[in-house]
Amino acid sequence: MNAILELRRISKFYSRAAALEDIDFSLLKGEVHALLGENGAGKSTLTKIIAGVVIPTSGAILLDGQEINLRTPSDAIRLGIAMVFQETSLVQAMSVAQNLFLGRERFFNRVRGINIAAQQFMQSLSFDVNPTAPVASLGAAQKQMVEIARAVLLEARIIVFDEPTATLTPEEKRHFFHLVGTLKERGVSVIFISHALEEALTIADRITVLRDGKHVLTDDASNLDRAKIIQAMVGRDLSAELYGARKTTMRPHGRRVLSVLNLRAGNMVKNTSLSIFAGQITGVFGLVGSGRTETFKVVAGVIKRNYKHGGQVLLGDRPVRYRVPAQGIRDGIAYITEDRKAEGFFETMSIATNIFVGGLTRSGLGKFWLHRREVDGVGERWMKALNIRSVSKGVRVIELSGGNQQKVVIAKSLVQEPDLVIFDEPTRGVDVGAIAEIHHIINQLADAGKAVVVISSYLPEVLLLSDRLLVARQGKIVEEFSALEATEEKVMYAAVH
Repeated sequence: MNAILELRRISKFYSRAAALEDIDFSLLKGEVHALLGENGAGKSTLTKIIAGVVIPTSGAILLDGQEINLRTPSDAIRLGIAMVFQETSLVQAMSVAQNLFLGRERFFNRVRGINIAAQQFMQSLSFDVNPTAPVASLGAAQKQMVEIARAVLLEARIIVFDEPTATLTPEEKRHFFHLVGTLKERGVSVIFISHALEEALTIADRITVLRDGKHVLTDDASNLDRAKIIQAMVGRDLSAELYGARKTTMRPHGRRVLSVLNLRAGNMVKNTSLSIFAGQITGVFGLVGSGRTETFKVVAGVIKRNYKHGGQVLLGDRPVRYRVPAQGIRDGIAYITEDRKAEGFFETMSIATNIFVGGLTRSGLGKFWLHRREVDGVGERWMKALNIRSVSKGVRVIELSGGNQQKVVIAKSLVQEPDLVIFDEPTRGVDVGAIAEIHHIINQLADAGKAVVVISSYLPEVLLLSDRLLVARQGKIVEEFSALEATEEKVMYAAVH
């Protein structure tokens, strides 16, 4: 079976640092090929070269045996190559329907006709998204659905999915895997990037592993297992560190740091109450739409609760109502967002500047002159503490891999020295090595006496980290478990029924 796409000795250098070095890669017709590796391994750079977003320093790209020259994403789309990016590239001010048909409009367009066509197409993919809704109003999972739908609508011969399931519920993931199976039957070739190794082993025909910008392994998925892939990715066995054992101890709680009483916010938070204690990790689990994120966005001042009958938020014994997040930050509350690209960092600034600016929110208001040495010193200290890797010292955050971007967002918040740290999907789109590092950071914060909240849709993660676990359903907290009594069955039952 001949390859539809071949990459031969592809290299990409930024200054003198190699993001990719002499990579060979092939994709067969109708094949699902998983591309795996740690953040910074070169996966996104390689696929962006295939999609025409990044131009390689050297090497050749062949499509159907003929060498091609991809200079822009439009070149790739014309040749039948589409990419669903890890961080969505949708136009926030446009509706779902307008985004789906952007670039494919007729000379005369009827809005009603576009909306009907979009609704029918989304329903055919089993995606529950309102076609008339502005993209800015959607959650991360629904935005990902629109990205996936747009790529399928292009009828591309090759589709690259970069972390497509990171924000999807189990049911939505099943729909997505069925969709990939349908594409494969039509002869569409799929490149699938995921940090969920079980998904790659389930869905892929072949798997390629990159490490530090170099090719390490390509083999049939049937010849591999989780342990072999992790060994290839990081050069050591991490299986025991990642969700390998049940929690057998729990930290005793300290003082009550936060109380939420009968909180209401729009249609997403409905009369919910909870408490958060110092020196503990409180996990919050719930399906998409359960109100888990919105509850803590109200706490942090990101969104506002109802003006009348909105309930109370007590920080210690003091009632608070924040109009903007800066007020919460000054009171020692850090909210680490699930959507790092839209809400987590300034993408054109350097790593050091992003981290330093995060600290200004609490301690440096009124400071109008920044000394470069001071900025670099703070940045280097946190880059070392969180093991943030980049190809050069002054690289912009947008040029980092997803996992390193996430560490920058965490550093931006921790530099504020908060007392309450809220992690929302802290390991979404993060590789196995970085997951272990982020979990270590979270545990260190709780051991130091901080009040820590971990919101996650990945149940093994909250079971591993949490001292106590809250379950959200239909806008309110419906159940609480201690670490020693929580099981997957109990928690999932509470989240669904």
